[in-house]
Amino acid sequence: MKGVRVIITGGGSGIGAAIADAFSACGGAVHISDIDEQAVAASQHAGSVADMGRLQDVGRFMGEALSRLGGVDVLVNNAGIAGPVAGIEAITPADLDAVLSVNLSSQFHCTRLAVAALRESTRGCVINISSAAGKFGFSLRTPYAASKWGVVGLTRSLAIELGPDQIRVNAILPGAVEGARVRTILAAKASQAGIDVAEYTARAMAKVSLRRMVPPQDIANMALYLASPFGACITGQAISVDAGIESMS
Repeated sequence: MKGVRVIITGGGSGIGAAIADAFSACGGAVHISDIDEQAVAASQHAGSVADMGRLQDVGRFMGEALSRLGGVDVLVNNAGIAGPVAGIEAITPADLDAVLSVNLSSQFHCTRLAVAALRESTRGCVINISSAAGKFGFSLRTPYAASKWGVVGLTRSLAIELGPDQIRVNAILPGAVEGARVRTILAAKASQAGIDVAEYTARAMAKVSLRRMVPPQDIANMALYLASPFGACITGQAISVDAGIESMS
Protein backbone atom coordinates (compact mmCIF):
# COMPACT_ATOMS: atom_id res chain seq x y z
CA MET A 1 0.00 0.00 0.00
CA LYS A 2 3.04 2.29 0.04
CA GLY A 3 2.35 5.51 -1.82
CA VAL A 4 -1.35 4.83 -2.37
CA ARG A 5 -3.29 8.12 -2.45
CA VAL A 6 -6.36 8.04 -0.21
CA ILE A 7 -9.19 10.56 0.22
CA ILE A 8 -11.42 10.00 3.26
CA THR A 9 -14.50 12.01 4.17
CA GLY A 10 -15.37 12.32 7.84
CA GLY A 11 -11.85 11.28 8.75
CA GLY A 12 -11.41 13.28 11.93
CA SER A 13 -12.85 10.76 14.38
CA GLY A 14 -14.44 7.34 14.76
CA ILE A 15 -14.43 4.98 11.78
CA GLY A 16 -12.97 7.59 9.45
CA ALA A 17 -10.00 8.27 11.72
CA ALA A 18 -9.34 4.54 12.12
CA ILE A 19 -9.34 4.12 8.33
CA ALA A 20 -7.04 7.11 7.87
CA ASP A 21 -4.59 5.78 10.46
CA ALA A 22 -4.63 2.30 8.91
CA PHE A 23 -3.80 3.51 5.41
CA SER A 24 -1.13 5.86 6.73
CA ALA A 25 0.47 3.07 8.77
CA CYS A 26 0.77 1.04 5.56
CA GLY A 27 2.55 3.88 3.75
CA GLY A 28 -0.42 5.62 2.16
CA ALA A 29 -0.75 9.37 1.59
CA VAL A 30 -4.01 10.48 3.20
CA HIS A 31 -6.19 13.59 2.95
CA ILE A 32 -9.28 13.80 5.15
CA SER A 33 -12.30 16.03 5.56
CA ASP A 34 -14.23 16.71 8.72
CA ILE A 35 -16.82 19.25 9.81
CA ASP A 36 -15.02 19.59 13.16
CA GLU A 37 -12.20 22.12 12.83
CA GLN A 38 -10.52 20.93 16.02
CA ALA A 39 -10.55 17.31 14.80
CA VAL A 40 -8.87 18.31 11.55
CA ALA A 41 -6.27 20.39 13.41
CA ALA A 42 -5.54 17.52 15.81
CA SER A 43 -5.27 14.89 13.09
CA GLN A 44 -1.86 13.67 11.99
CA HIS A 45 -3.17 13.67 8.42
CA ALA A 46 -3.58 16.54 5.98
CA GLY A 47 -7.17 17.67 5.86
CA SER A 48 -9.87 20.16 5.02
CA VAL A 49 -12.65 21.50 7.22
CA ALA A 50 -15.79 20.80 5.21
CA ASP A 51 -19.48 20.09 5.70
CA MET A 52 -20.31 17.18 3.41
CA GLY A 53 -23.94 18.29 3.44
CA ARG A 54 -23.00 21.44 1.49
CA LEU A 55 -22.26 20.93 -2.19
CA GLN A 56 -19.81 23.83 -2.35
CA ASP A 57 -17.82 22.36 0.56
CA VAL A 58 -17.72 18.99 -1.19
CA GLY A 59 -16.30 20.61 -4.33
CA ARG A 60 -13.72 22.63 -2.42
CA PHE A 61 -12.59 19.63 -0.38
CA MET A 62 -12.23 17.35 -3.38
CA GLY A 63 -10.29 20.02 -5.24
CA GLU A 64 -7.91 20.49 -2.32
CA ALA A 65 -7.42 16.75 -1.80
CA LEU A 66 -6.82 15.95 -5.47
CA SER A 67 -4.42 18.86 -5.81
CA ARG A 68 -2.39 17.92 -2.73
CA LEU A 69 -2.21 14.21 -3.52
CA GLY A 70 -1.75 14.66 -7.25
CA GLY A 71 -4.70 12.35 -7.93
CA VAL A 72 -6.41 9.56 -6.04
CA ASP A 73 -6.26 5.77 -5.88
CA VAL A 74 -8.76 5.13 -3.09
CA LEU A 75 -11.83 7.20 -2.21
CA VAL A 76 -13.48 6.36 1.10
CA ASN A 77 -16.92 7.93 1.41
CA ASN A 78 -17.35 7.73 5.16
CA ALA A 79 -18.96 11.00 6.29
CA GLY A 80 -22.34 10.48 7.88
CA ILE A 81 -24.75 11.76 10.49
CA ALA A 82 -27.11 9.81 12.71
CA GLY A 83 -30.17 11.96 12.16
CA PRO A 84 -33.19 12.00 14.45
CA VAL A 85 -34.36 9.17 16.68
CA ALA A 86 -38.10 9.67 16.39
CA GLY A 87 -41.31 8.43 14.84
CA ILE A 88 -42.00 9.53 11.29
CA GLU A 89 -44.64 12.10 12.31
CA ALA A 90 -42.03 13.92 14.41
CA ILE A 91 -39.40 14.01 11.65
CA THR A 92 -39.35 17.21 9.61
CA PRO A 93 -38.52 17.60 5.91
CA ALA A 94 -35.37 19.44 7.00
CA ASP A 95 -34.34 16.44 9.14
CA LEU A 96 -34.71 14.12 6.16
CA ASP A 97 -32.89 16.43 3.75
CA ALA A 98 -29.97 16.86 6.16
CA VAL A 99 -29.45 13.11 6.54
CA LEU A 100 -29.74 12.35 2.84
CA SER A 101 -27.41 15.19 1.83
CA VAL A 102 -24.58 14.00 4.08
CA ASN A 103 -25.07 10.23 4.05
CA LEU A 104 -25.99 9.69 0.41
CA SER A 105 -25.63 12.76 -1.80
CA SER A 106 -22.08 13.48 -0.62
CA GLN A 107 -21.02 9.98 -1.67
CA PHE A 108 -22.47 10.56 -5.13
CA HIS A 109 -20.81 13.96 -5.52
CA CYS A 110 -17.40 12.95 -4.14
CA THR A 111 -17.32 9.98 -6.50
CA ARG A 112 -18.47 12.16 -9.41
CA LEU A 113 -15.59 14.54 -8.77
CA ALA A 114 -13.04 11.74 -8.32
CA VAL A 115 -13.85 9.56 -11.33
CA ALA A 116 -11.55 11.31 -13.81
CA ALA A 117 -8.58 10.91 -11.44
CA LEU A 118 -9.56 7.34 -10.53
CA ARG A 119 -9.48 6.41 -14.23
CA GLU A 120 -5.83 7.49 -14.31
CA SER A 121 -4.98 5.23 -11.37
CA THR A 122 -3.89 1.64 -11.83
CA ARG A 123 -5.80 0.64 -8.68
CA GLY A 124 -8.89 2.84 -8.62
CA CYS A 125 -11.17 1.92 -5.74
CA VAL A 126 -14.20 3.49 -4.07
CA ILE A 127 -15.29 2.33 -0.62
CA ASN A 128 -18.67 3.57 0.57
CA ILE A 129 -19.59 3.27 4.23
CA SER A 130 -23.17 2.10 4.59
CA SER A 131 -24.53 0.41 7.74
CA ALA A 132 -26.29 -2.67 8.99
CA ALA A 133 -29.29 -0.33 8.74
CA GLY A 134 -28.77 -0.63 4.98
CA LYS A 135 -30.06 -4.21 5.01
CA PHE A 136 -32.60 -4.26 7.87
CA GLY A 137 -35.63 -2.18 8.71
CA PHE A 138 -34.83 0.23 11.54
CA SER A 139 -37.74 1.77 13.43
CA LEU A 140 -37.43 5.37 14.68
CA ARG A 141 -34.42 5.84 12.37
CA THR A 142 -36.13 6.06 8.96
CA PRO A 143 -34.01 8.85 7.38
CA TYR A 144 -30.80 7.10 8.44
CA ALA A 145 -31.92 3.67 7.24
CA ALA A 146 -33.19 5.06 3.92
CA SER A 147 -29.87 6.80 3.31
CA LYS A 148 -27.88 3.65 4.05
CA TRP A 149 -30.05 1.49 1.78
CA GLY A 150 -29.44 4.17 -0.85
CA VAL A 151 -25.67 3.79 -0.40
CA VAL A 152 -25.93 0.10 -1.28
CA GLY A 153 -27.89 0.90 -4.44
CA LEU A 154 -25.40 3.61 -5.38
CA THR A 155 -22.52 1.21 -4.80
CA ARG A 156 -23.87 -1.59 -6.96
CA SER A 157 -24.84 0.79 -9.77
CA LEU A 158 -21.43 2.48 -9.81
CA ALA A 159 -19.65 -0.86 -9.78
CA ILE A 160 -21.41 -1.77 -13.03
CA GLU A 161 -20.86 1.66 -14.57
CA LEU A 162 -17.20 2.05 -13.62
CA GLY A 163 -16.13 -1.59 -13.94
CA PRO A 164 -15.01 -1.20 -17.58
CA ASP A 165 -12.61 1.50 -16.33
CA GLN A 166 -11.19 -1.01 -13.81
CA ILE A 167 -12.55 1.07 -10.91
CA ARG A 168 -13.92 -1.14 -8.14
CA VAL A 169 -16.76 0.07 -5.92
CA ASN A 170 -17.81 -1.66 -2.70
CA ALA A 171 -19.74 -0.84 0.45
CA ILE A 172 -18.93 -1.76 4.03
CA LEU A 173 -21.89 -2.21 6.36
CA PRO A 174 -20.74 -1.73 9.97
CA GLY A 175 -22.87 -2.80 12.89
CA ALA A 176 -22.78 -1.09 16.27
CA VAL A 177 -19.27 0.34 16.33
CA GLU A 178 -17.64 1.11 19.66
CA GLY A 179 -17.60 4.84 20.38
CA ALA A 180 -19.46 7.91 21.60
CA ARG A 181 -21.80 8.09 18.60
CA VAL A 182 -23.30 4.64 19.16
CA ARG A 183 -23.58 5.24 22.89
CA THR A 184 -25.57 8.42 22.17
CA ILE A 185 -27.91 6.57 19.80
CA LEU A 186 -28.45 3.74 22.27
CA ALA A 187 -29.29 6.28 24.98
CA ALA A 188 -31.84 7.97 22.70
CA LYS A 189 -33.43 4.65 21.72
CA ALA A 190 -33.59 3.63 25.39
CA SER A 191 -35.31 6.89 26.21
CA GLN A 192 -37.86 6.29 23.43
CA ALA A 193 -38.49 2.81 24.82
CA GLY A 194 -38.75 4.10 28.39
CA ILE A 195 -36.08 1.78 29.75
CA ASP A 196 -32.59 2.07 31.22
CA VAL A 197 -29.80 2.43 28.66
CA ALA A 198 -27.94 -0.57 30.08
CA GLU A 199 -31.04 -2.74 29.63
CA TYR A 200 -31.60 -1.45 26.10
CA THR A 201 -27.95 -2.09 25.20
CA ALA A 202 -28.18 -5.63 26.52
CA ARG A 203 -31.31 -6.24 24.44
CA ALA A 204 -29.57 -4.87 21.35
CA MET A 205 -26.50 -7.05 21.89
CA ALA A 206 -28.74 -10.11 22.31
CA LYS A 207 -29.55 -9.70 18.60
CA VAL A 208 -25.86 -9.83 17.67
CA SER A 209 -24.34 -13.29 17.18
CA LEU A 210 -21.02 -12.38 18.86
CA ARG A 211 -22.82 -10.40 21.59
CA ARG A 212 -20.49 -7.40 21.25
CA MET A 213 -19.84 -4.20 19.39
CA VAL A 214 -17.37 -3.80 16.53
CA PRO A 215 -14.02 -2.03 17.09
CA PRO A 216 -13.41 0.77 14.54
CA GLN A 217 -10.17 -0.96 13.57
CA ASP A 218 -12.14 -3.90 12.19
CA ILE A 219 -13.84 -1.57 9.71
CA ALA A 220 -10.44 -0.12 8.80
CA ASN A 221 -9.06 -3.62 8.23
CA MET A 222 -11.83 -4.37 5.74
CA ALA A 223 -11.18 -1.08 3.93
CA LEU A 224 -7.50 -2.00 3.64
CA TYR A 225 -8.38 -5.43 2.29
CA LEU A 226 -10.74 -4.03 -0.34
CA ALA A 227 -8.18 -1.47 -1.49
CA SER A 228 -5.32 -3.95 -1.60
CA PRO A 229 -4.37 -6.46 -4.31
CA PHE A 230 -6.15 -9.11 -2.22
CA GLY A 231 -9.45 -7.44 -3.15
CA ALA A 232 -8.63 -6.99 -6.84
CA CYS A 233 -11.66 -8.96 -8.05
CA ILE A 234 -14.16 -7.73 -5.46
CA THR A 235 -16.62 -5.12 -6.70
CA GLY A 236 -20.30 -4.31 -6.36
CA GLN A 237 -20.47 -5.93 -2.92
CA ALA A 238 -22.16 -4.86 0.30
CA ILE A 239 -19.94 -6.44 2.95
CA SER A 240 -21.12 -6.63 6.55
CA VAL A 241 -18.68 -6.14 9.41
CA ASP A 242 -21.22 -6.23 12.20
CA ALA A 243 -20.40 -9.12 14.59
CA GLY A 244 -23.39 -10.97 13.14
CA ILE A 245 -26.42 -8.72 13.56
CA GLU A 246 -29.52 -10.88 13.29
CA SER A 247 -32.16 -8.12 13.37
CA MET A 248 -32.63 -4.47 14.27
CA SER A 249 -35.51 -2.56 15.80
